[in-house]
Amino acid sequence: MTVVRYERRGPVAVVTMNRPEYRNAQNSAMTYALDEAFYRAVADDEVKVIVLAGEGGHFSAGHDIGTPGRDAHVTFERRASLWWDHVGKEGAESRFARESEVYLGMCRRWREIPKPTIAMVQGACIAGGLMLAWVCDLIVASDDAFFADPVVRMGIPGVEYFAHPWVMPPRIAKEFLYTGDRMPARRAYEVGMVNRVVARDELETETFALAERIAAMPRLGLALTKKAVNQAEDLQGMHAGMDSVFGLHHLAHAHNAETSADSLAGMDPKSMKAAADGS
Repeated sequence: MTVVRYERRGPVAVVTMNRPEYRNAQNSAMTYALDEAFYRAVADDEVKVIVLAGEGGHFSAGHDIGTPGRDAHVTFERRASLWWDHVGKEGAESRFARESEVYLGMCRRWREIPKPTIAMVQGACIAGGLMLAWVCDLIVASDDAFFADPVVRMGIPGVEYFAHPWVMPPRIAKEFLYTGDRMPARRAYEVGMVNRVVARDELETETFALAERIAAMPRLGLALTKKAVNQAEDLQGMHAGMDSVFGLHHLAHAHNAETSADSLAGMDPKSMKAAADGS
């Protein structure tokens, strides 16, 4: 199965995560395929807007921490950073290099894509799924979508692309992280994290109508406007803040590795779901 599909709909490129049987959990194959798809869309002069979607009932359940297709120890061609290949290394030489490349590095580069990007979100958008939605310029969510970052249950202060205090007010971000609770799409709209909430059966129509409206604007104007807003966020400390939290994130991994079963504090998809369900 192709883990990421790419298609053109006029001036809109559609990049679709395609592991619906695992709620589009992101293994390395998917992440590197997303990178290739985004490069393809940027290189195509006919593409004005990029839509990121997830096949099936859910946008993305996050990073793959337990499916049969988990491939954290497989080497892929690397372009996100200058870190060495993590495969065959131990300790921080492996984990820090991999997450600098695949998680923080790629997300930062995708945020800087010089074309407008829209996340079309339905169902679950959890942890690593948040990172993919947050790097997009706009988020259109179905009324059944929900957002969550439950990794504090692992003793980890949020996902690697730590945009929380910039995509929502700081006190809301603290509640979001402290509880690990699901934030419904309507609440995400109220706090400014989501641009639009629409009925599930209207999600695709509404998203592409917005994309085509944006596509009518001048390409350079869109690129410069995107850069202007991103620069404003960085002047508010977003880039430096992420660097500082990335260090805390890896401190948590190291602590878990020393004091529990593994760097994820022994948690897996089943135990994380059980904790979320209160069972």
